[in-house]
Amino acid sequence: MASEELVSVELPDDEREVLRRGLAEWGGPASCTEALAAAMGFRSVADLLEDGRRLRTALAARKPLSPQDWRRVMAATEIVFASDVFRSDLDWSITTGFSDEQTIKILRRLQRTIGRALYDARHRLDG
Repeated sequence: MASEELVSVELPDDEREVLRRGLAEWGGPASCTEALAAAMGFRSVADLLEDGRRLRTALAARKPLSPQDWRRVMAATEIVFASDVFRSDLDWSITTGFSDEQTIKILRRLQRTIGRALYDARHRLDG
């Protein structure tokens, strides 16, 4: 699949909001290293913060994203939620309004939904 190909994923409001909050946490209580930003698919910490704003806006507007963007959004949210080292961890429920239990359930649904959408899009274009 061409990296420019956009993929629309139908998500309920709570799932979109968890992704938006996950990206926003990197500009708040969480701290990122250059190596971690690169591992998540961003060019740098500055790129994570700048592109994170674009991605949050696109998620709120229900716009399609590139496969790379979907993967970056998921990775950034999963790490910021779970990490004690890079930390949103204990502050997550306070700053986002989502309990840990809610977030884990939502993340699992997102993993399945986004994974399936990217798989389907890749095979639709390859087939």
